Amino acid sequence: MLLNYSKLSLCISSSLFLSMEDHRKLLRVLEAAKRASRDLQNKPVSVNYDSNSTIIEPLLELEIEAQTILSTLPLITREISRVASLIEAELQAWIDRESVAIMLRTLDESTDEDAMLKLMNKFVTRVSLGFDRDLQNLILKTKIFEIFEAMLCDSNYSKRIREQSALAIAALVRFNKNVFVGLVLMGPTIRALISMASNCSIQVLSTLIKLIRSPLVDEIESNGEIPKIISLLSYDDLLIRAAAIDCILEIGYCGRKEAVEAMIEGGVIEKLMELQRMEDRRDSNETESNSENEEVSVERQTGLLGNSPFASCVARFSIQLEVGEGLSKNEKKVFKLEILRRVREASSSEEEAASVVAEVLWGSSP
Repeated sequence: MLLNYSKLSLCISSSLFLSMEDHRKLLRVLEAAKRASRDLQNKPVSVNYDSNSTIIEPLLELEIEAQTILSTLPLITREISRVASLIEAELQAWIDRESVAIMLRTLDESTDEDAMLKLMNKFVTRVSLGFDRDLQNLILKTKIFEIFEAMLCDSNYSKRIREQSALAIAALVRFNKNVFVGLVLMGPTIRALISMASNCSIQVLSTLIKLIRSPLVDEIESNGEIPKIISLLSYDDLLIRAAAIDCILEIGYCGRKEAVEAMIEGGVIEKLMELQRMEDRRDSNETESNSENEEVSVERQTGLLGNSPFASCVARFSIQLEVGEGLSKNEKKVFKLEILRRVREASSSEEEAASVVAEVLWGSSP
């Protein structure tokens, strides 16, 4: 059974010269063709498309051929499904090329932020579906990672665009760590995320630490970025403070001795004590009379964070070091003693010291 691809090939070659609007129209046709090929795999002799499209035509020709010989060769349906699957893969690769072309042209020429964000988000969704070798080759060929990294580092772009660029970088690392981790470690991404100091940028940093683990923490420590991360705990924005705690906990879990030392020497325990004290005070004052505006402000922000974003944060940090993978057994013991010492020094009362020390010694849910 032969399938004539001449019309399909002609369409592919001619797409190189399409306008932006024609690219969008072509994408719609490609999506329809992909649906046709998928249906052809599922029901090889019952697909019914009323279309004059030259893209879908080969699929319909394949159906007609199948109907004429199926009665004598039932096993041919397996071959039909196989061919349809190959067609679907080719269509997906074509869709990816068109989508990337539209996105890159929009990022380069458009000033419509909503349009840019929509296409960037669509790209993130696509790479989040899992590894695809053709898509990876396309990403490397078009230098998409470098484009997103440049946008993240360029303060002339809006906060929304820079944050979406950060999310795209994290998605690429998930897509294939073997390829994109090196680009993250060698480039300015981490410094840009920390200097941007938004809730989203620090969340992306935490995600990258989870994905890359000790090599990224080593890079953060060697570049002197840990004090900057700790300073985020003093920001007025509760969302940023909560994101910073999550990041610090990830560093504690993955970090080696030098990184943990940098955090402790940088005053992380004292900062965490302040936040925990603030959380305890807020909880104890919930029933007291406060300014209505203040109550609304706190509730609105903590509602996004959970009921107690800073509760037991010292013990949570200690537990991360204890169960983490970056320290030796002896180093864990030494750091725990240092944490206890600093807790006692930073406590505002003996009662507070006893309470926090008990949490550190006996544990709290991380």
